[in-house]
Amino acid sequence: MRLGETWRKVRRMGADEAAVRTAQACRKQAERFFSLDQGEWTDAAFRRRLAPAWRGLRPEAVVRQVISRLRSQPFMPGLADRAAAVRLMNGRFGDERAALVDRAERAIKGRFDLLGRRDLSFGDPIDWRLEPISGKRTALDHGSRIPFLDGRLAGDKKIVWELNRHRHFVTLGQAYWLTGDERYAGAFADQIVSWMEANPPRRGINWASSLEVAFRSIAWLWALHLFAGSERLAPALVWRIVKNLAQHGAYVRAYLSHYYSPNTHLTGEALGLFYLGTTLPELGEAEEWRRAGLCILLDQLPKQVRSDGVYFEQASYYHRYTIDVYLHLKLRAQTARIALPPWIDRILCAMLDHLMWITRPDGKATLYGDDDGGRLLALGEREADDFRDTLALGAALYGRPDWKAIAGRASADLSWTAGAEVLTVFDRLPDRPPPPGAKLFEAAGCVVLRDGWEPDATYLWLDAGVHGALRGGHAHADALSFEFCAGGITWLVDPGTYTYTGDAAAREAFRTTAGHNTVLVDGLPQSIPGGPFSWTRVASACVTECRMQSDAMIVAGTHDGYLRLPSPVRHTRAFVLSRRPGRWGGSALIVTDRLESTGSHHYELRLHLAPGCSVAPSEDAAHVLHVTGRRLFVAVRRLTDERGCEPVAPAVQSGWVSRCYGHKEAAPVLSAQVENTGPLTLVTLLVPAVESPDWEELMADLSFGIAPRAAPLG
Repeated sequence: MRLGETWRKVRRMGADEAAVRTAQACRKQAERFFSLDQGEWTDAAFRRRLAPAWRGLRPEAVVRQVISRLRSQPFMPGLADRAAAVRLMNGRFGDERAALVDRAERAIKGRFDLLGRRDLSFGDPIDWRLEPISGKRTALDHGSRIPFLDGRLAGDKKIVWELNRHRHFVTLGQAYWLTGDERYAGAFADQIVSWMEANPPRRGINWASSLEVAFRSIAWLWALHLFAGSERLAPALVWRIVKNLAQHGAYVRAYLSHYYSPNTHLTGEALGLFYLGTTLPELGEAEEWRRAGLCILLDQLPKQVRSDGVYFEQASYYHRYTIDVYLHLKLRAQTARIALPPWIDRILCAMLDHLMWITRPDGKATLYGDDDGGRLLALGEREADDFRDTLALGAALYGRPDWKAIAGRASADLSWTAGAEVLTVFDRLPDRPPPPGAKLFEAAGCVVLRDGWEPDATYLWLDAGVHGALRGGHAHADALSFEFCAGGITWLVDPGTYTYTGDAAAREAFRTTAGHNTVLVDGLPQSIPGGPFSWTRVASACVTECRMQSDAMIVAGTHDGYLRLPSPVRHTRAFVLSRRPGRWGGSALIVTDRLESTGSHHYELRLHLAPGCSVAPSEDAAHVLHVTGRRLFVAVRRLTDERGCEPVAPAVQSGWVSRCYGHKEAAPVLSAQVENTGPLTLVTLLVPAVESPDWEELMADLSFGIAPRAAPLG
């Protein structure tokens, strides 16, 4: 970073931020130059870090207390009754049990499904610092020296970190609970010893992020509970694990992301401290960690969630992450008998409402903004873009029939976290979906239109809001982009994220404007990228209209991303979702793009089709065929001064869709391009149809140009 830029950043800091950043920077320097806190503590040093009542005891006595408490005291509601958990998994969740045991068997062999990658191997024995896709392996330097954002040196750090979150330790523990097979305990013991030998505290890529250290702590605590009855959990091993957990907690407490990443990084770190502080009271700092973690979590929730219940970074995957963090807080606090303020439930319910509304008719969620593919814990297994297990847990905890109706069946995840009693509550809830219609999330600036909640319902999601909080690190340049589902098919999608640092060109392609269903002007993005998690200039968008009529739902928005051009362009977009029954099925969508300018520009309307679609273009339209045999008619028209129109034939380009971080699928893109001087109006018609409809007849049938006479939505 240049000296001038550094000085400008310092001048923008408040006193507290400057003090925290300076203290953390000085501590890192001391650790590097004086080897402060690097490496595993000696037993004597660790005993000095125990709570006063335990410092004089031998390690064996401390371990006996830890194991006794893990066996006898509740950890999470779902782990309170092993026999009940086994019965549920052997009976109701038999398929998920088989899949879980299969994952555990592959974990024994060192084979892992991580993010969007399948059957990855990190060597035998496991090389914990290897990124196997690129073959890159980072050094064992102090964590602050690891260039994990540089894909040329570290590969994709997400893949390395996902393995080292050790969610598979929990999988091994679940398999042990279900089978009693000591092989799973043996694999856990061998792998955790291997990890501790290869990753001394504060050294290497696995000690470069406080969030990763916190999530690993949570996984270890779950694993300790699940393996507490195993003969392979020798006292010496438990002592060493608890010692390392103490060093995990000390690291997280020292390097909380108060100003580095005050988002899910900070709340995830705080949850790790809360878990450690409530689970291991033998540690001298346990009570302080518990208080600090809880204080941060209570402080951050209203800061990170907008008044309409939408997570402030404009990224649905991180919205779901935040819900998971706070549901874990709720359940862990319940077993630790710690009261939480009731306003947490109000915010969580608003967040779960948003999760319900962005669940498409196919059961998957709209992935707007970044998707990092990870999970706090994966106790069950669903596809990365399927958020219904979180919605089901929320439905059971809050008694919400509407969430249950959209979540569908309960998953094993609910059983493992909340337990058999809460699962019974879920089962007894009626299925009662909310009324269809339009839902405006005003603070976030996004809208959902839907004519029902059935699998064949019509669904439209529109982004017309702020770019994203902080530096917009997880936001995309997607103003006025949309998703569209109709007739049981998801037709138009947000292509996702795919990567953060593994491929710089792909990172830019997936998050900039060309990677979204909107209009590109002169080949330029609406917002200008800086680094992989920053922007040098951002567009601002807003919803200008959202209302319902008897035969249509209407929404409109505008953005200023192209006002920066020498010849400025203002883009306004309106959607009319027809609800008229008739020969067109009552699910036609009309999109009107108005581009106001006095200059000459090249305009490109881009529509990203879902995988499974193919296109047969014609002179005046495109016929999209889905693998199921369903069809979508797409026509683009340019309105002329004489109130007539002329066709703009969409071309077909090759594109990509990533439904999970690290994985991408080929999918076609429709591209309608126009050179124009002065203002331009484009009208796009999307109609699920068996045959090609006639444009003029269809416009008349759908009452094109619906008069704006209806009460706005409340």
